[in-house]
Amino acid sequence: MKNIALVLILLTITSIHAQDETITTEKMTETISINDNKLLRHVVLFQFKKGTTAEKIKEIESAFHKLPSKIKEISSYEWGLNNSPENLNKGFTHCFFITFKNEEDRAKYLPHPDHKAFGELLTPHLEDVLVLDYWTN
Repeated sequence: MKNIALVLILLTITSIHAQDETITTEKMTETISINDNKLLRHVVLFQFKKGTTAEKIKEIESAFHKLPSKIKEISSYEWGLNNSPENLNKGFTHCFFITFKNEEDRAKYLPHPDHKAFGELLTPHLEDVLVLDYWTN
């Protein structure tokens, strides 16, 4: 009788473990398929230092606008200036919105020499920056 009980307990544990592995595999497959249909967004907000001239800001804007033509991994690009009436921008004035098809493209963009050169132009005039990446839903 003890042997039968032990066998039943082992079968139950094995069954539960097998179900857990199936669920984990299903979740992994679901995660992979979700990202197949989504885009990776890279949102960048700038707050310029007080005293940064309008000419320098235009130069920085122009340099950012050129990145999509220099870095093929950028799938799409848009930008704009804050115009919210809520006054909650905390000094951030510029929003740049870059889209990548996958994490590999972003991984190539970040260390890209043209992206690094842009950072060198920007950094002396930057008071603060906020970067947020997310997968679209």
